[in-house]
Amino acid sequence: MPKQKLIIDTDPGIDDAMAIHYAFAHEDLDLIGLTTIFGNVFVEQATRNAIVLTDQAGRIIPVCEGAKTPLSMPANAPSHYVHGDEGFGDFPAITPSRSADPRSAHVFLADTIRAFPGEVILCPIGPLTNIAQLLEHDPAIAGLVKKVVIMGGAVDCPGNVTPYAEANIWNDPHAADIVFAADWDMELIGLDVTSHISCDASDFKTLASQSPDIGGFLDRISQFYITFYHGVIGRHVCLMHDPSAVISITNRAVFDYESIPLEVVCSGEQIGATIRTGKARRPVKVAKQVNAATVRKIFLDICSQCDKIKS
Repeated sequence: MPKQKLIIDTDPGIDDAMAIHYAFAHEDLDLIGLTTIFGNVFVEQATRNAIVLTDQAGRIIPVCEGAKTPLSMPANAPSHYVHGDEGFGDFPAITPSRSADPRSAHVFLADTIRAFPGEVILCPIGPLTNIAQLLEHDPAIAGLVKKVVIMGGAVDCPGNVTPYAEANIWNDPHAADIVFAADWDMELIGLDVTSHISCDASDFKTLASQSPDIGGFLDRISQFYITFYHGVIGRHVCLMHDPSAVISITNRAVFDYESIPLEVVCSGEQIGATIRTGKARRPVKVAKQVNAATVRKIFLDICSQCDKIKS
């Protein structure tokens, strides 16, 4: 059976690195490109970090830089307090082996999806600016994507940057609303489920012993992330937001979904809130329940193989 073609739109970012290495390691996924976005870090840092992750995995795939700022509002500060000044915890900046693909993110996305109509899953795990720009650049593209799997949103739970908003949606609510209004098959893996999925320090120590290069890297960067979460939720764990979105692609049955038309609040106190709408929109399949222990085990089992399958 052919592998599932996948493009991840990303702002690496500690949990982005976990998600991307999971995708590289999974035998059923063919990660054919990365596009980068501001969010956890500045977009230039995101591009550098994305290329570094391909270097670690020995995969020469396109990495294309996307938007530096939101569509129509000033950029929020990067989440350096969560992910470190350079995006990988206390790691200093790592020099990648090559430069980014010269195409902008939305052009690469349009080109690649049109080259493989109906075959590509698009998985944005950062702010949705590049995806909104893709729709503006090529409005018919919605009919050519196999599906869109988004990490973001907080539909029936509190946000993580405000009481209402999850970080990816909050960083460009106008873009998110455009994406939720598009007529494509869309799934949302948001805080309703990811706030229940975690790994602890011993999990990453085990990964480091099983896969010393990539697992060791994930172990080191996770320490910064775990320290952040300990200060926020009082547990010595990190929440597995971005990996959970990719795991939902390989193991969809672990999640339970509710179909909900969505819109995003774009002004006022609740800006960035992802809410049910009465507008005539195609429903989004929103993950509402999850077997968190199974997701954790899947992540650890796959990532234990990271070094063995490096190209």
